[in-house]
Amino acid sequence: MRNLKHNLLYSRPHLLSILLGLMWLLPNLAVAEQMALTWDVDSPDLEWAPCPEFMPDGCELAVLQGDPGQPNADIFFRLPGHTTAPHHWHTSAERMVLVTGRMEVDFDGQEPMVLNTGTYAYGPPKLPHTASCLSDEPCTLFIAFEEPVDAHATHEH
Repeated sequence: MRNLKHNLLYSRPHLLSILLGLMWLLPNLAVAEQMALTWDVDSPDLEWAPCPEFMPDGCELAVLQGDPGQPNADIFFRLPGHTTAPHHWHTSAERMVLVTGRMEVDFDGQEPMVLNTGTYAYGPPKLPHTASCLSDEPCTLFIAFEEPVDAHATHEH
């Protein structure tokens, strides 16, 4: 009995060190599995898909990183020149940078904002807005979503 007690006492610290080592290793394995990446807006490897039906013809989305059904996905949103994304809102906040074109974003209760290439904009969650591509060329907007990617038409304006 004394040997069993002795083995348990001395094996616990060893077992604890193994568990602590595994706890350190697991998050580092998850980080190691992620790959750094870059996307060019004109890359032929980007997979463009149509926007929701209420958006104008020719509107497209490309997922850059993440799963759009999960939090923290990044997308390119492309709106053809001289078209408008109708009044809508998103569950998530949007962190945006205009990559191509010239765009006007009109959030309810605020003065419209004009975005030129390279302009950053923040859109609060659930704040309805419209977006109009003012240029002849398409407007491509980089958007980082905190929550799953969605767009809800308001059927107003």
